Amino acid sequence: MTDTKKAQVLPSLLTYDDVRAVSPALEQYTKGPLLDGLWKRPQLSPRDRSVVTVAALIARMQTIEMPFHFALALDNGVKPGELSEIITQLAFYSGWANAMSAVAVAKGIFHQRRIGIDQLPPAKDKLLPLNDEAEKQRATQVSANFGATAPGLVENTTDLLFRDLWLRPALAPRDRSLVTVSALIASGQVAQITYHLGRAMDNGLTQPQASEVLTHLAFYAGWPCAFSALPVVKDVFEKRQKQ
Repeated sequence: MTDTKKAQVLPSLLTYDDVRAVSPALEQYTKGPLLDGLWKRPQLSPRDRSVVTVAALIARMQTIEMPFHFALALDNGVKPGELSEIITQLAFYSGWANAMSAVAVAKGIFHQRRIGIDQLPPAKDKLLPLNDEAEKQRATQVSANFGATAPGLVENTTDLLFRDLWLRPALAPRDRSLVTVSALIASGQVAQITYHLGRAMDNGLTQPQASEVLTHLAFYAGWPCAFSALPVVKDVFEKRQKQ
């Protein structure tokens, strides 16, 4: 973020002068609480903050800030293959159009940095081991609840998502969960947070880190999205503490 400040360029196509011409207060909030405050909090690593931010931008199809934050993510330690896989993950969790908008931006970043297809995950790869017991429990519950209502959706959820996408090795399970939870919060999909936050914590996301995800997303998705998720996150924390 120091280089950004020196260049007086915002994380978008705008400059500080552009923002000041419209809202001097917004310029100050951007320089202070956002760039010099939020991004320097130690509760999440810069890499994690980039993962959360990229997920939020894709989930909300906010392309104006994607070039800066895709490049920053690579600078913060996200590998090209991981960024590629984040986009793939969010095709399923935010929709194909959102993923394709991200592809259009990432293509330019990859070209600038000479990132070739040899640095990206293959379409087919050896999958991570499946937790048979947990997946059987999940699949049985979903099938019992919704199998008669939308059998195609239930089948694709099992075969495409949990027996394929979630097992792709190019993105660690913790990161895949972090991406998914961030996208759900950013897009206001509160009903899905309980399961995926629990899965994220099972995959290694700590409670302080999950808490900081909410703090970070208040800036990038808005306070209403963060506060709408807050009761659900609180409930997950409390139930896990009782286990």
